[in-house]
Amino acid sequence: MRGAGYPGAEPRRRRRRRKCSGLTGRTSLGLLFVDLFYLPPERRGAGLGRRILAEAEREAVRRGCRAGVLYTINFQAPEFYVKSGWQVFGEVPSVDGVSSVFLSKAF
Repeated sequence: MRGAGYPGAEPRRRRRRRKCSGLTGRTSLGLLFVDLFYLPPERRGAGLGRRILAEAEREAVRRGCRAGVLYTINFQAPEFYVKSGWQVFGEVPSVDGVSSVFLSKAF
């Protein structure tokens, strides 16, 4: 809309958007709390998720943590965490077969 007479009317190039991978969490009371962990489907299966999780665990140990806790949904990836040494300690059912799965790991 070139020359339309209002700010922002000039054409702009779109920036290429890429999906990001990452983990957010916090440490408190000697625990690592994993809040969010996302890996786009096209980046799964090559070890990146294990490396990101292991790095978060190393940082937690560096900060004096002795264990970690997280929760996921049963249709997401609880088996990923179990393969990484995390243990299921609880599951809370919700609706339509969905449940929250709680896991912990000692460092």
